[in-house]
Amino acid sequence: MSEPLADHAGNALENPVGPPVWALGLMSGTSMDGVDAALILTDGRAIAEVGPSLTLEYDRKTRARLAAAVTSDADEKTVIVVERSITDHHARAVGRLLDLWHDTAGVGSAPAVIGFHGHTLWHRPERHATRQIGDGDRLAGLTGLPVVNDFRSEDMAAGGQGAPFAPLYHAARLAGADSDFPVCILNLGGVANVTWIGAPGAGPDVGEGDILAFDTGPASAFIDDWVREHTGKPFDEGGALAAQGTVDPAVLDRLLDDPYFEAPPPKSLDRAGFDVSAVAGLSAADGAATLTAFSARAVARAVTFLPRPAAAWFASGGGRHNASLMAALAEVLGAEVRPVEALGWNGDALEAEAFAFLAVRSARRLPLSLPQTTGVAQPLSGGRLWRPAES
Repeated sequence: MSEPLADHAGNALENPVGPPVWALGLMSGTSMDGVDAALILTDGRAIAEVGPSLTLEYDRKTRARLAAAVTSDADEKTVIVVERSITDHHARAVGRLLDLWHDTAGVGSAPAVIGFHGHTLWHRPERHATRQIGDGDRLAGLTGLPVVNDFRSEDMAAGGQGAPFAPLYHAARLAGADSDFPVCILNLGGVANVTWIGAPGAGPDVGEGDILAFDTGPASAFIDDWVREHTGKPFDEGGALAAQGTVDPAVLDRLLDDPYFEAPPPKSLDRAGFDVSAVAGLSAADGAATLTAFSARAVARAVTFLPRPAAAWFASGGGRHNASLMAALAEVLGAEVRPVEALGWNGDALEAEAFAFLAVRSARRLPLSLPQTTGVAQPLSGGRLWRPAES
């Protein structure tokens, strides 16, 4: 059953100044490849410990159903079937991660809460509307654990963009980082987003002048779609196909001629926010090269909105494994872009960790979004808590 978070301010999880608790985060990204699951120990402000993580890939049938549900003309019956399927898949990911945790760390207790992002079907910030599927009530019942989901609705209802939501976790992790500042954390998922942190040590209570975050444009989504269509492979492994091709400058200019890139932040994107039909006549290699250049140049356009130039760039998400994309980014930014592993982080688990962190912040009614991250008028909490039914 769903319960209001404020009704439970007395227990250890929901006390705003409570002790650190173990939280498990789940993320199903726009690449639709599977579910990332990760454990962290946190009080919602600092990260006391980072636990194990894993990815449980979707099977071909689930991926196809999910791809069909993401289309704008998907009927509600299709969506309901997919939601149940991916919720069950998330439950299996939880079970496998807890088995791994217990086996490797000898930990016998359960996490206090699960942060369940679900999967975004569509995101229309200009209409203050978004839809993530994932049945929080069902996941709580399947796992026997409290679940927080629906992180974005309150932000959008209050006029925010509803994305990006990982920046406060980036700020918490950077609080103890050995790096020059300002730092940019660049998430290269299906869509790319940047978190700019101006000073060290601020944590998630970072001041107004020390954080800015927004979606920059596409990252891997269109590259993956192109490669899948032309080669049958799920993505451009290592950027090898793009490396064989030549960027078409005329097509690239048409792709970059989109008003999104001129709009100031806060701003966020839907996966289907761009028309990439201009690449249709290119060869497989040239199309991959041009779409890769498009993703990199979109990030370069974002630099003009940063309060001060970044002294260091770090990349997370699947795109950091794409050598062609990373090289293109270094070229257009005029700076080395290092994987977040250079900070001692796990770039494959970072977003799942972020939603574990946000679940604790939600339960403790701490802000999940800020004017500088989503454009909401004032710092705002959110999320919906589901508790497993009493046996």
